[in-house]
Amino acid sequence: MTTTNPTFRRIIRRETHSPRTVPMVIVVVLLILALIYVGVEIVLALLRQPPLLVSPVDAWAWVTALPFLQPASAVLAGGVVLALLGVLLIVLGVKPGRLARHEMTWDGRAVVIDNGVIASAVAQRVSDETGVARDDITVGVSHRSVDVAVKPAPGDSLDVAPVKQLVEQELSSYQLVPPLTTRVRVIQPRESDVD
Repeated sequence: MTTTNPTFRRIIRRETHSPRTVPMVIVVVLLILALIYVGVEIVLALLRQPPLLVSPVDAWAWVTALPFLQPASAVLAGGVVLALLGVLLIVLGVKPGRLARHEMTWDGRAVVIDNGVIASAVAQRVSDETGVARDDITVGVSHRSVDVAVKPAPGDSLDVAPVKQLVEQELSSYQLVPPLTTRVRVIQPRESDVD
């Protein structure tokens, strides 16, 4: 299968994007609990029993009077909070989640690779090429960028430009989708570290 195959593209997308199952389940459970509560209150009202919290008639009267309640700023703030919650739910429903993985093109095929593997490979390459101990190199990989922090041994100096070029060469050899931007920092040891 090549990377242009629609089925293959769908598989890659499924492996690099997270479903919104957890937020959906939370919203559905909350809605079910709310509907169960409303159902119980309606049944209690029909049986002429005292309500658990508030009778449906009183609740409806409160909702219809809500726009005229004082202070108006509290009602407005509540409306804004509910609107923001609605927008958040719409965004969660429409926008796909991202997993800590990237697509790597290799020999006409695509491979899904974990961000931790990319970070480890970049750190090892920087260690091999610069002579800095592997434990003194920290690499973080996100969806769009790589952050590399190198701490050379006390007394050693290291320029950022060659390390950045090295990291960019390593990343370009992976042919990652989407491509990553690079940020490299060299953390010079303090004088107290040299003593």
